[in-house]
Amino acid sequence: MSPILRPNTLDVISHSVAQTRRLGARLGVRAQPGDIFCLEGELGSGKTSFVQGIGEGMGANGPVVSPTFVLVSVYHTAPGRPPLYHLDLYRITGPQEALDSGLEEYLYSEGVVAIEWPERIREILPIEHLWISFRYLEASKRGLLFQPKGARYEALVTELTRDIYGGKE
Repeated sequence: MSPILRPNTLDVISHSVAQTRRLGARLGVRAQPGDIFCLEGELGSGKTSFVQGIGEGMGANGPVVSPTFVLVSVYHTAPGRPPLYHLDLYRITGPQEALDSGLEEYLYSEGVVAIEWPERIREILPIEHLWISFRYLEASKRGLLFQPKGARYEALVTELTRDIYGGKE
């Protein structure tokens, strides 16, 4: 992995599905109640693999799978850790449909929320969240851009940067 540094962001290149999962696990270890992780990217860009890593880092007690045909999958995690709510909004047409479906209760819960296709509900997301954009680079290579919104997520991105690359930044 090699970083592309921008103020308050982390741009990482993952060279495999396993590496994408490990990145997710690093985030999952640090996840706290109320965290919102927004995962934007094309189909097959690594979002679900990343959430599998988050689940692993949180000690999820079962395999994390794509919830494409349900809106929310709930995973219980290690003792003392919050639940992981995996939202897949691919089939949601917009914010009002999300509100009508009761998704707002997850957005303001004490769980950790990982949202695939968050751009469909951008208007109703909490102001503070971590936005992660996934992009194809090559067959097994992906770029992940971490963009924090709020002090909690800026600190989290700083911790991840230190963990991945060492040093102060």
